[in-house]
Amino acid sequence: MRLQALGAAGRAALRLALAALALLSGLGLCAAQTQPAPAPAPAPAIPARASVAEVRGTWLTTTANDALASPAQTARTMRRLREIGLNTVYIEAWKNGYTQFPSQVLRRAIGHEMRPVGGAADPSDTAAQRSAPARDLLLEATTEAHRNGLIAIAWFEYGFMAAHKGTMNHLRRAKPEWLSRDRAGSEVAPNGFVWMNPLHPEARAFLLDLVLEAVDRYDLDGVQIDDRIVWPHVTMGYDAYTREVYAREHAGASPPDDFRDPAWMRWRAAKVDEYARWFVQELHARRPGLVVSLSPAVYPWSWDNYLLNWPRWTAWTDADRLRGEPVRSALARSRVPKWDEYIPQAYRLDYPAFEATWLQQTEAVKAAGAYRPGRLLAGIRIVGDGRDSSWAQLRDSIALTRRLQQGGHVLWFSVGVLDRYPAELQALYAEQGPAHSPRFPPQWRPAPVPLAWSADRARWLAGQVRAGRYRVMGLDGTAWRELANWQQARDGPVAFEAPATLKAVELLLDRRPDMATEPACRAEDRC
Repeated sequence: MRLQALGAAGRAALRLALAALALLSGLGLCAAQTQPAPAPAPAPAIPARASVAEVRGTWLTTTANDALASPAQTARTMRRLREIGLNTVYIEAWKNGYTQFPSQVLRRAIGHEMRPVGGAADPSDTAAQRSAPARDLLLEATTEAHRNGLIAIAWFEYGFMAAHKGTMNHLRRAKPEWLSRDRAGSEVAPNGFVWMNPLHPEARAFLLDLVLEAVDRYDLDGVQIDDRIVWPHVTMGYDAYTREVYAREHAGASPPDDFRDPAWMRWRAAKVDEYARWFVQELHARRPGLVVSLSPAVYPWSWDNYLLNWPRWTAWTDADRLRGEPVRSALARSRVPKWDEYIPQAYRLDYPAFEATWLQQTEAVKAAGAYRPGRLLAGIRIVGDGRDSSWAQLRDSIALTRRLQQGGHVLWFSVGVLDRYPAELQALYAEQGPAHSPRFPPQWRPAPVPLAWSADRARWLAGQVRAGRYRVMGLDGTAWRELANWQQARDGPVAFEAPATLKAVELLLDRRPDMATEPACRAEDRC
C-alpha cells in the first residue's frame, strides 16, 4: 500500500482517468469489481457561517441500547446525531475492567488486551454478546464521528471502578492487592461496585497509562474521566495498603474507625486531589491541545459520598502543580494542573429540581474563585432511573445554560437523543442556529476526501487534496480500518495502492500534529 504525490505528467493522466471514471459512472458502465459501492455518506458539515460556540453533546455507551451494536449501526448513529444538530460525542472506552480498544497496558496487567470471548463487558450482557469477539470500538466510533464532523472524546467511564459486584472479571482476579476495602474487609462498595484503590501506585499508573495509550494510538479530540476519579466511597479505605500509608504518615496510628472522621476524610480526599493533578499534567504534556474533561457527581453530594471537592479543582493555580514524583517528565512538571471542561451530572426528574441543582453547581464554582463560564457544561438527563424527562424540562434546562452563557450541555444519554426527542432537539438546534465546540474552531473535523477506484491504473485516486496529514481509511465491507498515514506536502492529486475489493477508501484529516500545541484561547484561559 502506498500513496503517491504526482508530477505534472501524472496529474494530467490522473485528470484523464478521473474524467473517464466520471463518464463511465454516468453511463452506468462501471463494473462492481472496478467501482466498489460507495461508503455511507456522512452528514452535511457544520456551516462555518454564524456558528455559535457551544458544546452540544451526548454520551455513547454499550449498555441498555444498540447505538454502537455493530459497525453499520455506529455509522448510522453518528450520522443521525450530526443531523439532529449535535457536535460532540463522548465514546465509551473503559468499562468493567476491559478497554474498548486493544491495549497492551491491559494485557500486561491481566493477560488480555481486550475482553476475551466469554467475558462480560457489562453485567447485563447476553450470552450472544459474551460469545462475540470484542471490537476496536474506539477506532470505529471515532472514525465515524470524524467522518460526520463530530468532536470525539474518549470516555473512560469506569475510572478507578474495576468491576460490578456480580462480575468476577480478570482485573478483579489478577490484582486483588489493588482493590479498596471497607472496615469489614469487603471489596464491594455501597454503590455495588468493586474499586481500585486510588492511593495504590500501581493502580494509579495503570489508569493513567490506559488513557495515555489511547491518546498515542488514536486521533482523539479529548479524553474524559467520569465520576469515578474519586475515593471509592466514604466507607472505603481500610485495605492493607491504605492502612500502611496512613500509619507511615501518622506515627504508626491506624485510620479512625469512624469513616466520617473529618481529618480522615480530608486525608483520603487529598490523595485523590494529588492523583488528579498528576493525571492532567501528564495528559497536557503528552498532547497540549487535547481536551481533558471531567464529569463529576454534583457537589456537595460528591464530597459527602466520595470525598470529591471538584469545585476546588476549577481554581487550581501554579501553586497546585506537582513538581516531583510521580510526575514523569520535566515537561509534565512544568504544566499547571487544569481541566478544560467540567460537566457535573445534574440529573433531576423535573425542571425546578434541575434549576436549583444547576445554580448550586454554578455558585460552588464561583465560590472557588476562578469561575470561567465556558468551561462549565451541564450534564442533563433525558432517560435513566425513574421517568423520562419531559420535553419542556429538557428544553428549559438547555435554555438555562444559555442564559448563564456557559459552555453548553451534554445529554444523558444517546438513546434519549435518538429515540426520545430527536425531532424536538433537531428543531430546537435549527432555531438556535449551528454550533461548533468552543474547544475547537468551526470545521475542525472536515468531511472526508473520497478516493475513486481506477481499474486502468489499479489505484484509488483523488483529484485535489489540500496539504496536510491524513489517515488513509479503507472500508472492508464491515468496518473502517486505517491503511496508512499520509503527509500531503502541497495541494494536489494523489493516488493510493490498495485492494480493489475495498468498499471505499477515504482520507480523514489527522489532527494529532495540531494537538502538539495548546490553542491560544485555552492557554490564556479564554475558553
